[in-house]
This record gives sequence, structure tokens and C-alpha cells, in this order.
Amino acid sequence: MVSPSIQVLNSMADGKKYITSEELKKHNKLGDLWISIQGKVYNVTEWAKEHPGGDIPLLNLAGQDVTDAFIAFHPGTAWKHLDKLFTGYHLKEYQVSEVSRDYRKLASEFAKAGMFEKKGHGVIYSLCFVSLLLSACVYGVLCSDSFWVHMAAGAVLGLAWMQIAYLGHDAGHYQMMATRGWNKFAGIFIGNCITGISIAWWKWTHNAHHIACNSLDYDPDLQHLPMLAVSSKLFNSLTSVFYGRQLTFDPLARFFVSYQHYSYYPIMCVARVNLYLQTILLLISKRRIPDRGLNILGTLIFWTWFPLLVSCLPNWPERVAFVLVSFCVTGIQHVQFTLNHFAANVYVGPPKGNDWFEKQTAGTIDISCSSWMDWFFGGLQFQLEHHLFPRLPRCHLRSISPIVQDLCKKHNLPYTSLSFYDANVTTLKTLRTAALQARDLSNGPPQNLLWEAFNTHG
Repeated sequence: MVSPSIQVLNSMADGKKYITSEELKKHNKLGDLWISIQGKVYNVTEWAKEHPGGDIPLLNLAGQDVTDAFIAFHPGTAWKHLDKLFTGYHLKEYQVSEVSRDYRKLASEFAKAGMFEKKGHGVIYSLCFVSLLLSACVYGVLCSDSFWVHMAAGAVLGLAWMQIAYLGHDAGHYQMMATRGWNKFAGIFIGNCITGISIAWWKWTHNAHHIACNSLDYDPDLQHLPMLAVSSKLFNSLTSVFYGRQLTFDPLARFFVSYQHYSYYPIMCVARVNLYLQTILLLISKRRIPDRGLNILGTLIFWTWFPLLVSCLPNWPERVAFVLVSFCVTGIQHVQFTLNHFAANVYVGPPKGNDWFEKQTAGTIDISCSSWMDWFFGGLQFQLEHHLFPRLPRCHLRSISPIVQDLCKKHNLPYTSLSFYDANVTTLKTLRTAALQARDLSNGPPQNLLWEAFNTHG
């Protein structure tokens, strides 16, 4: 239903009905969600409840033109569904920047070349590799009495989980299988059943991350208090719009953050525990979750086979060591994911649809490596390319990298690509800078003796 407060501007030239950007901005909350795509205004209030990507992307971008984001996340077949949502209004101030114009042209060229549909044989190779790794792990646990073989089996399991995570990522972006239904099945099977991490949780957080890349209060991938803070702006106890709660920077958080450049790698080694916890919390929450039953079933399957496998080890020390080794190996992947964003530019506030390309270039860091290492990074070393074209199968990311670099150079935008070593160094410097700033805060009146004691001797 059209708001009676809208001031309709009738164009004498074309007879279309227009509304202003200021009026569109008012429609930016649950129960009243409007967006503009290519200057046409759509009411997505009800559609938000059915949107395959969830309501978070629509809420974060509501009340503005979102053409670039829509192009990034939707295939050409999605355009036909917009007609039923059209309000009859056009955006009066609709303009296209030169950056957006070039980005849309590039996306169109990729689509015409069929690149979004050409998935290559990488998925088959990856599935075979993962099957081999899992078989080797089970064989090592069941058919050997050697402690070191068991530890090697744990490492192999960790490597398998890494590769499965990349496949789950592909399935979540509808890159893995030919249809949406098969991608859903693949996501639940390899995500929930084999790794214990819910694909529903992943899509909920990951879509928000893509939309609000490196926003301290909108991007959940940067909200790790009390353990980590990538910017002193988090010391202001920002409110997480994603989680709907305050990210409290209290004395405990200040203590942990003050030593985060030392604790970073140990935290990454056990970060998987947090993912299990987040999965469980989401699945038992009251939030509307697509395919909740299947997600719960898949998670229960994981928590059946994994404990059974671990129980086959001869004693508790070996069982604990096996789990820790597998977690430490997957910690490499957690490090990789943080390298892509922790040291990049951050901002506070909601994402904006009119600087989509600029925000992605500022908030991402690529990891440079030889092509023979693409399997290890799952294609996500080309983080900017993936963020600009999230539906593009990973087999194409290396080939489009020079094109993206040229586009960034043309518009004087950053294109940051570092070696794995340099990215680690840069990330540690970022964490150390925030850590020292957190320590400086303690120079004021003492808030508790424990903190003062640690700060004095730390």
C-alpha cells in the first residue's frame, strides 16, 4: 500500500510518477521496506519473508538504490520477479556513476559469456579429494595403533574440513550444483552432516558480511569482542545491528584485546568451537530459519559420527590430541579468512547502494599465490573478485583478476594483494595497533586491581 505522505512528482516529459531519495529513505524498516533497482522503486516488505538470501540484506540496504548489489547476487532470471513488486514509482535522482557503469558492463559481459554457468570440473575433483581424505582419516583411526598415525589422521581430517568448507561456500552461493535445490542439498550434507556447521547459520552471517563488508556495526565477521578488535572504534561499545545487542568493551574485553596480537593464532586454532556454538544457538533460537528441520537433522548426524570416530581411539589423551590437531589444521583456514578483511579499511554505519564497488575494494585483501595453490585457498584468495561477483564459480576468479585490477586502476581505487606471509604481518600489525590503543585506555583511573596488575607486568 502506498504511503499517503509520498509527494509524487509528475514528469511532464514522460508521464512517470517519481519520488525523491529522501522519501525513499523513510521506507527502511521491517513492515515498510522499499528499494530502487535501476531507478524503479519496489516494495519488498512481504518479499523479505520469502527472500532466499534472508531479510538481513534487504534491511541493510532498504530505502536506497541497490542496483549493483542486486546484479552481484542475482541471476538474470531474477529480474522477471520484480514486476509484481513494482510500486509504480521511479526514483527522481537516479544516477549511475562511472564506476557502477563499468561494473555493470563487466557483469553483463561475464553473463553473456556464460561464465556464471560454467563451473568447470573443480567440484568433481574436490569431492574426490575430500572422499580420499576422509577415507584416509577413518583408516588411520581404525586400522592403526600408532599414536603418530592417529595424529596424522586428525590432521587429514582438518584438511578435509577445509576443503569441505570451500565446497559449502560454493553451494551457499549456488555455484556448486546446477540447480538451487541441489545446492541446498549439498550445503546441508557437506556443511551440517560432515562439518557440523549449519549452512543456515553460514548464509545468515555470510550474506550480511557481503552486503556490509567491513562495517564494524553491520558486518558480523568483524564482531569478535571480547576476544578481538580490529579497530579502536570498537572501544566505544558499538551496537551490533546484526546481532541486535551492544558489543560491550568492558575491562575483560580490554584485557583480551590488549594481548590479541599474541592470542590471535591460538584463538584461530580453536575458533571452530565458536562455530559449533553459533550453529546450535541459531538452530534453537526463535528466528525464522529456512529448512530448520533439515539443518537440525544434519547437525545431529555430525554429532553422531564424529564422537563415534573419536571414541575409537584407545585413550582420552589421544582423543583430545586428535581433536586439537584437527582443529589446529582448520585454524589455517580461519587465519586465511581473517587475513582477507582484518587489515582492510573499516567504517561505522550501514552499507550504501551507491558505492558498492568502492566499499568492496576498500574492505578486502587478496592473497597472492601460484596457480597450483588455488586448491588450498579454495579460490577465496581472490577475495575482491569474489565479493564483486559472488555468483561466479571459483574456476574463473584468477582469469578475471587482471580485469578487476584494470578497473580499479582506471577509477583510482585500491586493489590490495599480499603474499600469505605479508598478509599475516599486516594483520598482526593491525591487531597490535588496536592492542596498544586498548592498553593506553588503562592509563586512566584504575577500574580493577586485576587489570592493573596484568597491565603493569604485561
